Amino acid sequence: MKNEVMRHKMTEFYKATAYTHNYIFGYAYKKNVYMTIATDEVLNEIITLDKAGHNEGMAIKFKPNNAQKLMLMSINNEPICTEEYLESLFKESKYNRGEIFEKIITEKYGQTWTKDNVPYTEDGDITINGIAYQIKYQKATFLTEKGMIKKMGR
Repeated sequence: MKNEVMRHKMTEFYKATAYTHNYIFGYAYKKNVYMTIATDEVLNEIITLDKAGHNEGMAIKFKPNNAQKLMLMSINNEPICTEEYLESLFKESKYNRGEIFEKIITEKYGQTWTKDNVPYTEDGDITINGIAYQIKYQKATFLTEKGMIKKMGR
């Protein structure tokens, strides 16, 4: 129960402080990588509480199981590439899978991708037709407990 309260508290804090409430979620399913465009209304259904790395306490993450992937697919879905293709790009790159997915999506929309560290409170990862989106690939962290405390000004 305590974990559920923490997950809910962190999710609500994230939603309240996010620059955008629009998302492009990426996930692998049956050897293909898909994207779903959704709003933050789905966050409570797809966010998991997990340990954060580097002594940052707990974290809320996008680690969808198959049921959550199917739920996202029922909203909308678009095949992006094979999982094998994403993995080959990952192995040839200094970037993580999330950054590779973000690059693929950015280029899909005719934009040039550059690695940045703009906080989620200041902008999205991509703007399409005037709408900012956060791009999240499976296993992505939304917010750590340490990050939340820092943003709260403690």
